[in-house]
Formats: sequence, structure tokens, C-alpha cells
Amino acid sequence: MHKAAIIFKHSNRWKLSWLFVAIAILCLFFADLRINTYDPTAEFSRMLSGLLHPSLMSVSDPIDAFLQTVAFAILGVALGCISGFFLALLFRFKLLRICCALLRSVHELFWALIFLQIFGLHPITGLLALAIPYAATFAKVFAEIIEEGDHRAYNTIRNHTDFVSAFFYAQLPDLWNHFLTYTSYRLECGLRSSAVLGFVGLPTLGYYLNTAFLEGEYSEVWALLILFYILIASIRYWVRPKLLPIYLITAPFIISNDSLITFENIGRFFTHDIIPSPLRQNEPIVSLWHWFSELFINEALPGIFNTLVLSQLALVLTGVVALLWFPLISKLFFKGFGRASGNSFLIIMRSTPEYILAFILLILWGPSMLPAIIALTLHNAAIIAHLMGRYSNNLKLRQDASRGISLYLFEMLPRIYGQFLAFLFYRWEIIIRETAILGILGIATLGFYIDSAIADIRFDKAMVLIAITALLNVAVDILARYIRNRLRLKTTAECA
Repeated sequence: MHKAAIIFKHSNRWKLSWLFVAIAILCLFFADLRINTYDPTAEFSRMLSGLLHPSLMSVSDPIDAFLQTVAFAILGVALGCISGFFLALLFRFKLLRICCALLRSVHELFWALIFLQIFGLHPITGLLALAIPYAATFAKVFAEIIEEGDHRAYNTIRNHTDFVSAFFYAQLPDLWNHFLTYTSYRLECGLRSSAVLGFVGLPTLGYYLNTAFLEGEYSEVWALLILFYILIASIRYWVRPKLLPIYLITAPFIISNDSLITFENIGRFFTHDIIPSPLRQNEPIVSLWHWFSELFINEALPGIFNTLVLSQLALVLTGVVALLWFPLISKLFFKGFGRASGNSFLIIMRSTPEYILAFILLILWGPSMLPAIIALTLHNAAIIAHLMGRYSNNLKLRQDASRGISLYLFEMLPRIYGQFLAFLFYRWEIIIRETAILGILGIATLGFYIDSAIADIRFDKAMVLIAITALLNVAVDILARYIRNRLRLKTTAECA
């Protein structure tokens, strides 16, 4: 009976996989995959020349760019971590869970675009853009870690003391290492997000990368990226618990601040800018319905459609590439230098934000869905391959196990496929978030219409489209959770 249940479960996993592949093939008929540049090979040659001759000679202050990037990341993640920790203690309340789901569904760049209209290029724009979605993410993951922990000591002490004392005394010591592990991972994510915030004007690495890209100074681009890869790869050496207090104390003094917050801008944003134009002009309520209908049909629906098409293609391609890449760091396939080379390759791929990858590919191929699909695939496949490679290292093989391609197809793939699907569906919501934000680069996803509304100073339209984007992300997250539960796919909270 147990064997039949296992066969049925594996059969459902393969059927679902082929269903998603079939949907992706259907999406190909609606996807814009054209290469629109006149001579992409010439541009690629210039990029390759820049890679062979990296230089920081023309960058005014590269050290300051990296310090700004690190300072924003540390403070933003710290604020998100502290807030998320206390929210996790109250995560049993459904309303709080819904609010956190909506907050983390809005990409950091969308938050930055919102706060730019309120605070301008003040540091608080970048800090809140990182802290708000990160707080919601920390709350969710910390709550899962708490839920998965051992509750026996807590339940015993809870009968004799209050909830807070019981948690801090009986549960927190056992969960502390899990919290530290996830916070360290989230800091790596924070560094990537902090760098990308420079593309909207904040003085982090992305600001200098954007300038160098637009000017065709690829030697500067690669020099900055190489230093960023080193920063990410060395995070385990410079992020030490004893040093964190020093970083937190010095970070506020590093962040540049040459702008002022005006309460007039704040008031105008909340009392005028985001109010739908029919309400501002005292038009009848039916005008509001026509305004929303036109916005939904002409902008939201095309944006949703393109976002789903692009993300579905990226999701399936991510799965295929991740399955091809995970052996690069598995001790069952490579040793010594081979695994070290594979690990370095995956670090580069997962350390480069999708936004920057898409920006590079857009320069080569022009505006279409193709650069976004490839960028999303490379980044997310590297993350899943890294997780799957680590997972495969814990598997025990039979003494008579095959080697080479037979080991991969008949021994490894059947044993890891459930865990692979768990990681892939865990990343689905994130792929949707990133797909939406890539519209800022000119790809007609929801982000394209949001960025256009902001450029036209139509913040009322932008806020409605951002809300629709958040709801779409929440819907996909609910669907992914439903699929994981039906197929009994489990993953660890630290892999969020």
C-alpha cells in the first residue's frame, strides 16, 4: 500500500511537470522573442573587450559606491530583520499574514519609486524600500522556523509564565542558529537589492553601473561587477557576529545625505497625487468606474498577460537549466578543481541581480521578452542548482551504483526530483516579482505600465497597478503553496 502511494505521488509530480512544460510551449506563441538590435555581435565584442581589460580609472569614487551599497544593505536588512522578528511572534493572526504577503509581493524597486515621490533622493527612500518587503519576508520565514521547531520545552514552561518569557527562554536558544543562517542569506540578497537601487538614482553601485552602461564604458562595468562578485563571495569572512555592531554604528555615517525631506511633498502625495483623478475633480462615481475600467483593460490586462507569459517561460527554463547545472557542485559528479570552478560559476550567476543581467542583454538584443527570460533563468537556475547540489551531497549511493550519465538519469534524478520541484515552486513567486519589475527596462510587463504612469506623473494609476501586481504575486504564491501541499513537497524555511 505504501509503495503504491509513493508511485502515485511520483506519477503526479511528473504529470504536473509536463503540464507546466505544455503551458510554456503554448506561451511561446504569444512571446516576443525577437532580437531588435542591428549588430549584436559588435556590441558583444565591445563587452568582451571590456571584460578582458577591466578598469576603474574613470569611476569617480568606486570605494564610496561599495561602501554605500554595503551600508544601505546592512541597515535595510537590520531594520527588516528586527521588525520581521517581532511580526513573526504575531504571525498566527490572519490579517497580519495577509498584510505581510501584500508587502513582500511589491518589489524593492517599486517601493523605491513610491518613496522617491515622497522623500526624494533622501537615504530613507532606500532604507524603507529594503526594510518594508524584507520585514514581511523575515516575518514569514521566522514564523515558519518557529513552527518547525521543537515545542516541548516551550509548552511545558508556557503553563507557568507568559508567552514572551517562555519563547525567549525555551525556544529562541534552539532556533537562534536557524535565524542567523537565514539572516546571513538575506544580507546577500540585500546587497544585490541595494546595488540595484542605484538604477533609480540612489548612490549605490547601480548608479555607477547605469552610467557606465549608457556611456558604453564596459571596462568600468566589468571592473565594478568583478568587485561586487568578490564582495558577495567573501561575505562569510567579513560578516561576523562580533563585527555587526560596528557595522550598524558606522553605516548611518557612511550613507550620503545631501537632500531634505519636505512635508509639503508628503502631504501632496497622500492627499492629492494618489487619489484617482475622477475623485480629485469631484466627478460622479460612475466616472471612477470608467477610469478604472479603462486602466484595467488597456494597461493592467496586457501587463498581467505578458507578466504571466514571460514568467511561465522563465520558470520552465529555470527548471531545465537548474537540473543541468546542479552536478557542477555535487561531489558525486566532480571533485576538487571541477567543483570549485562550478561553484565559482554559480556564485557569479546567482550574485548578479536579474535586473542587471537583463540590462546587459537588452543592450545586446534590444527590448523584447528574450533578455528578461534569459536573465531570470540564469539567476534563478543558479540559486536552485546551488541548493540542489548541496542536497545531493547528503545522499548515500549504493556500492553498485552506476556512474556518469546513468548515475544522473537513473539514480540521482528520481531521488532529488521532489526536492527540486519544492525549490522551483518556492521560487515561482519571486520570478513573478522580478518579471513585473523588469518592465521598467521597456519590456511590456506590469512594471512597464507602472513606470510609464510614474513618468507621466500619474501616481494614482501607478498605485492601482502596483496593487494589482501585489495581488497577482499573492495569487501565484497561494497556487504554489497549494501545489506543494498536494504533492507533499517540503523545503526548509532557510531556503526562502
